Amino acid sequence: MSDTTSGISDAGELPSSSIPSSGEGDSLLGETGTANDVVEMTGASKEQNPEKVEVENAQQLQSSGDNVGSLLYSFAKKVVTVGIIYFVGYMGWSVAWLITPVLLSVAREQWRSKNETRRNVAKASALASDKEVILARLGDLPAWVFFPDIERCEWLNKILKQVWPNANFFAKNLIKESIEPNIQQALAGYKLNGFKFDRMILGTIPPRIGGVKVYEKNVSRNEIIMDLDLFYAGDCDINFSLSGLRGGIKDFQIHGTVRVIMKPLISQMPLVGGLQIFFLNNPNIDFNLVGVVDLLDMPGLSDILRKIIVEQVAAIMVLPNKLPIILNDGVPALSLKMPEPEGVLRIHVVEAKDLMKKDISVLGKGKSDPYAIVSVGAQQFRTQTIDNTVNPKWDYWCEACVDVSHQTLIGIKLFDWDRTGDHDPLGRATVEISSVTKNGEIDTWLTLEQAKHGLVHLRLTWFTLSADKNDLKAALEETQLLRVTSMSTALLTVFIDSAKNLPQARQQSQPDPYLVLSVGKKTEQTSVQMRTDAPVWEQGFTFLVGNPDNDTLQLKIIDQKTSNTLGTLTYILSGLMEKNNLELMSQPFQLQKSGPETRVIMSLSLRVLKRSRDSVEAASDKTSVSEGYGGDSTLSRTSSIKAAPSAVADSTTSEQAVASSIKRQESRKSTASGITDQMSIPEEPFVVSTLNTVMMATPPRSPNLSENGSELLRRTPSTTSSAGSAGLGRIQLTIAFSVQRQRLLVIVHKISNIPQKDPSNIPDPYVKLYLLPGRSKESKRKTNVVKDNCDPVFDTTFEYIISNAELVNSELEVTVCTQKGFFGSPVIGMQKLVLSDPDIATAQGVKAWYDLLPESKFE
Repeated sequence: MSDTTSGISDAGELPSSSIPSSGEGDSLLGETGTANDVVEMTGASKEQNPEKVEVENAQQLQSSGDNVGSLLYSFAKKVVTVGIIYFVGYMGWSVAWLITPVLLSVAREQWRSKNETRRNVAKASALASDKEVILARLGDLPAWVFFPDIERCEWLNKILKQVWPNANFFAKNLIKESIEPNIQQALAGYKLNGFKFDRMILGTIPPRIGGVKVYEKNVSRNEIIMDLDLFYAGDCDINFSLSGLRGGIKDFQIHGTVRVIMKPLISQMPLVGGLQIFFLNNPNIDFNLVGVVDLLDMPGLSDILRKIIVEQVAAIMVLPNKLPIILNDGVPALSLKMPEPEGVLRIHVVEAKDLMKKDISVLGKGKSDPYAIVSVGAQQFRTQTIDNTVNPKWDYWCEACVDVSHQTLIGIKLFDWDRTGDHDPLGRATVEISSVTKNGEIDTWLTLEQAKHGLVHLRLTWFTLSADKNDLKAALEETQLLRVTSMSTALLTVFIDSAKNLPQARQQSQPDPYLVLSVGKKTEQTSVQMRTDAPVWEQGFTFLVGNPDNDTLQLKIIDQKTSNTLGTLTYILSGLMEKNNLELMSQPFQLQKSGPETRVIMSLSLRVLKRSRDSVEAASDKTSVSEGYGGDSTLSRTSSIKAAPSAVADSTTSEQAVASSIKRQESRKSTASGITDQMSIPEEPFVVSTLNTVMMATPPRSPNLSENGSELLRRTPSTTSSAGSAGLGRIQLTIAFSVQRQRLLVIVHKISNIPQKDPSNIPDPYVKLYLLPGRSKESKRKTNVVKDNCDPVFDTTFEYIISNAELVNSELEVTVCTQKGFFGSPVIGMQKLVLSDPDIATAQGVKAWYDLLPESKFE
């Protein structure tokens, strides 16, 4: 008893005075005596506490009522099932009317069971400590395990646990005031009305932070920037009604990287003027539907609600959208809420090839009707649908504003369109924007993930923002040479602060005003301010401008109740070209078709799109958030790369091509050069892109490598004259692993000096890749066939989704075959590479020549 007493006292849960001593416990036991005495004491205590008895009786009645309700529900369900079967037999319908619901029910249960298991695992991880997470999930360790600049934050998780009950109130208000109206508007497009949240209980499980990184290098002295690995798998209980039906959301989960910017730093408490909180990319969101709307929770039917919720989260907290929080009344809203784009990304989705066949025809599988969706943060763009092909050519152009290039991804998803409404996935691919900002332009083929085969061709161009109006001429010339009318030459940033002295839209009542802005074909809208003639919006917007000399900004203030126009304004953007620094800050503008004292206060900023000719100069010129992620370290590392001739042999011509990039006729980077340029250097260890790897001078050793290293020749920059130790030729590969993205990148560059035994029978070589052990179909990758060539060039990139724990136990099997053979495809040569090499398993990559060896050596 004394040990227990001391343990509880040490834990700080109870004071020592509240725990009886050993002697007291013995005396108490002696007084109670037998079990009958204990029962008598219990009965006596109940008599002394009649309220407690009533509560226990009520709980028992409630429990019995729940059991009766459960039995009635089960009985009614069986009666309905039997009734349906009887009705189908009575009507003489086909047996398919019975089989189809059964199959759908089985598929639904399997799908729900899989999702439930995933949610339970995630919830268990959210409740566990770092030690338990590490022991249970060695293949998915938190970021601080791999990166020295990612710090543990158990202290922060403990603080979140304490403040979470109070944070519940803030989250409820945010959901009710911001998310609910937007969901109502989105569902109205699907003819679903009457949506509202009835109850919101966010539970007791707080969000969990897996790691924190605070940026130190080259960050402005007026701000603090940090990234949080946020994971929330809570026990929330949210009820809502939709078109008269009641339902709910449980087991809501969200996982993503949240950036928090504290600025400006002030000399008064709390020392920070405000916060900007946002996700760098769309987070992973999952939840479980309950109640009547549980009928929607099956593949296809629940996509509408899930898509809308993801869109609403993105509209609030995914770039370019930010959640600003002002902490000091003396800080102007302009400094936190006005958009601050870092640049513009021009995306050209050229084509795809060798896509999967999804359509079903009479003779089997036909082709597909592919289209692509490109996403940059919350911005999405959709190509046209190309019917009946697996090699579509879209030639689709789009442009996206980028607030933060560092660690932001470009995602492209391919789908097969179907008239039934199904959209079967054909694969996906991602590229880090930081790789484009370093090179200025990338032209590459990407291997599709989550697909058996397929490639997509992308061209990406990065534009910085210039305040020099003389750069507009070059931008206009480039868009004219592109012959694409939808391309832009400038970026307009508009911050709507407020309006005053608005006229009344109806008698004896203040208006409910909102403001609509439009530039070209793009239209934006502020929130609605209720019952006021002096609304304060404090919202910022960005517009891509085709030609500032001709385009205009159109403003219109409308009363929501009557739809009457309260005032308009037309601003010619050419007027900004004559302003200092191409901007106007916090200026009042007289509204037309309104009262003489009606004004709208807003800020305007125009920036010309300027192609980045030199990635190092562009990085050093940055004064915004991204400046802290490249800076001097990028310059010094890039200089060291240039000093190594083997690492820049393929990139010299591409750098010269960028110098004349204003002309459309410039020679574009080849796929090999583009990939080599992308592999220059990662800016930070936390961001390891599969296209951002370092050329290492030490190649990985083969398991068949002899003591003197004769089987693996030394690497050369781009060519080789030897046919290898076995006389079968050599293959040039690049192998790299991204720890953060958990991706293995393999680039098959070329093969040299394949033996030509018969001049009339030149081989048609191609390369096959397998991940060992296993050699499964999912790990198989294959290049295209190059006809009649002993020195084929492939320059094909493949990606594998693999964890760091699996990588150290895996091997890469490389097989070179020829398509010319009477019985299958004869093997020319093979090689096996151990992936546990430290140069591969870190944030570094290896590019090297490997000898092709006989197949018999690996049997």
